Amino acid sequence: MSSLPLAVRDSTTMLRRNLLHARRYPSLTLNLLLTPIMLLLLFVYIFGDAMSSTLGSGGPDRSAYIAYVVPGLLLMTVGSTVVGTAVSVCNDMTEGIIARFRTMAIHRPSVLMGHVVGSVLQSVMAVILVGAVGVAIGFRSTDATALEWLAAFGLLVLFSTALTWIAVGMGLVSPNAEAAGNNAMPLILLPLLSSAFTPVDAMPGWFQPIAEYQPFTPAIETLRGLLLGSGIGHNGWLALGWCLALTALGYLWSTSTFNREPK
Repeated sequence: MSSLPLAVRDSTTMLRRNLLHARRYPSLTLNLLLTPIMLLLLFVYIFGDAMSSTLGSGGPDRSAYIAYVVPGLLLMTVGSTVVGTAVSVCNDMTEGIIARFRTMAIHRPSVLMGHVVGSVLQSVMAVILVGAVGVAIGFRSTDATALEWLAAFGLLVLFSTALTWIAVGMGLVSPNAEAAGNNAMPLILLPLLSSAFTPVDAMPGWFQPIAEYQPFTPAIETLRGLLLGSGIGHNGWLALGWCLALTALGYLWSTSTFNREPK
């Protein structure tokens, strides 16, 4: 069998394996998914009136804040979901299954591809669920065209792929599952330091460059512009650049670490 059909066959097998693991052990995904949902409800119903004043609306406007915060929470959902990927990869490395795979006649990169594709699918499903909660509490995207919706979906998939490769690398270098979860924690914390909950202009001056040019803010602003039908400016190129750079970095880091023979 030639290399391409072999790679597709083995990657499909590994994808099925990882999806079965996710179905049998849903508690990890559920716990990570609850974080963005709880933050969405917290910021809308507890802090919504106060936080809406940062939008320059002239007074409390919860509906305006819902429109503002939901795109940020969708990308935070991606960051939360891929933490489970780091834990899953680390478990494979420490429980001996990877050592067994190394002795089998399989396409070696398929082990990582199964994790990556499975994680992206889980992230998309998680985003749909959080988006449904957002719609239920009042989020509307009436100004977005079909092309903008398609671009928004593509951004979510691309961003999920980028963060998944980084999470895979974190899982590969972690000595245990607890360390993997801790190493991947910045993927949850970074959205809190972005424009997800408040505009960059409302932050302290010394912190604004940090918040503006970290990976999440350009992606959030691009997604917000696409879903609300507003302009995205230079954020689209920044988001694309971050996605491509993180994907390349995560891929090279993960594959080089995985291909390194154990001592």
